[in-house]
Amino acid sequence: MAFDLTEEQDAIRAGVADLCKGFDGEYWRQLDRDQAYPEAFVSALTEGGWLGALVPEEYGGGGLTLADGSLILEEINHQGCNAGACHAQMYTMGTVLKHGSAAQKDRYLPAIASGALRLQAFGVTEPDAGSNTLALRTRADRQADGTWLVNGQKIWTSRFAHSDLMLLLARTGTPGEGQKRWWGLSTFLVDLREAGATIEARPIRTMMNHATVELFINDLVLPADALVGEEGLGFRYILDGMNAERILIAAECVGDGRWFVEKASAYATQREVFGRPIGANQGVQFPIARAHAAVEAADLMRRKAAALFDAGQPCGPEANMAKLLASEASWQAANACLDTHGGFGFAEEYDVERKFRETRLYMTAPVNNNLILAYLGQNVLDMPRSY
Repeated sequence: MAFDLTEEQDAIRAGVADLCKGFDGEYWRQLDRDQAYPEAFVSALTEGGWLGALVPEEYGGGGLTLADGSLILEEINHQGCNAGACHAQMYTMGTVLKHGSAAQKDRYLPAIASGALRLQAFGVTEPDAGSNTLALRTRADRQADGTWLVNGQKIWTSRFAHSDLMLLLARTGTPGEGQKRWWGLSTFLVDLREAGATIEARPIRTMMNHATVELFINDLVLPADALVGEEGLGFRYILDGMNAERILIAAECVGDGRWFVEKASAYATQREVFGRPIGANQGVQFPIARAHAAVEAADLMRRKAAALFDAGQPCGPEANMAKLLASEASWQAANACLDTHGGFGFAEEYDVERKFRETRLYMTAPVNNNLILAYLGQNVLDMPRSY
């Protein structure tokens, strides 16, 4: 495992950092006040080819590795911006890439790579099922003419209003004798431009500006070719994409963590109270130093997980540990930064409180850290199943 970045990776970081300079704190603060989507920022990333980075070159994308892609999202957050507004455009297409038909790939991937189509909505979670995906009740029933009739409800479907396409997980059958308990869920690619009133979206206002909604699906008709891969195997397809998602989310947290550490270090050096910089006090200095160590350690696990993923090797434990450690490290850094700023940390103009709210999400989503611990306990350490 190499620890130094390649020249190309240095260029990726520099390019993303340069783009982010055009979107300063005031840009994000105004969006936060208005609960508005960062359309200009997302468009700039799209035009720069950053959101199509993981799409293979044969489909017009950047053909970059996951390790390269993780640097893009890390640097966005490191620069004080928010990759959560658009990160799914980078990795959600992986389900189509890995499991879609040749026709689906040819039809959608070039448009996703160019940004002509946005695929950044993922309809999985349901109000009654929560993290228990196998308990979801949204149904897709095959009709006599080969189409699918979908009815159900989803929640926490982020970026729905800013997507043209949505991946949807729905039940098409129930497992029979000898079948795995996950069988019977299928993945569909929904063209939201054609769905119309059959999908009702109700915005959910959250503690951070995240553009998420609750969906009510009533008699949505999907064409036969909306099914991605084989019927009944959708849960496995979703799991395939989760390792990539966890690694990329870990990278965002590393970026957040570095922003907090640098912000706190600079303020602790400049701010003087009782005739000396507050950073000279170990009560201020040590929490920042500990947060820095935690972020750097999490980064190593992120890079190991990405290296395994790109090599085509199993990386479930590493991807989950990367997300766990990075989200906890960024939260540790956020608290150290807020404490260092004292009252000013709660002032909007310093951006600390905004980033504080944004990074807290990743302790809970896209998977709760307690579920990661349960996964590690059961599947890595061979302890009894807890759920």
